[in-house]
Amino acid sequence: PGEMTVYAYLIYCENRETHQCWPSIGRISQHTGMSANTIAKYIRQLEEKRLIDVEPTKVKTKTGEVRNGTLRFSIRPIQEAVNYKLERDLASLPEQKHTRKRL
Repeated sequence: PGEMTVYAYLIYCENRETHQCWPSIGRISQHTGMSANTIAKYIRQLEEKRLIDVEPTKVKTKTGEVRNGTLRFSIRPIQEAVNYKLERDLASLPEQKHTRKRL
């Protein structure tokens, strides 16, 4: 349920044209009531399942320093994640030997 909550929040924030969003971990925490560590764990799981792509961003301060910005989340097409899961499940099945019936 927690992973689905984070995914749903990212979809809520998503730009429908670019399929991207930039909520901070703090903002996600504020809206979901989860800790930053828990959110980070769920983000990794969503990324592993290929439901989202995560990219770090950089920002330039007024003094010219380059610092880490928020993460950029790209929501991937759900069918790609389904196909990936099915391929992994299929690959993990034990290989069956094909036998011929003799008549």
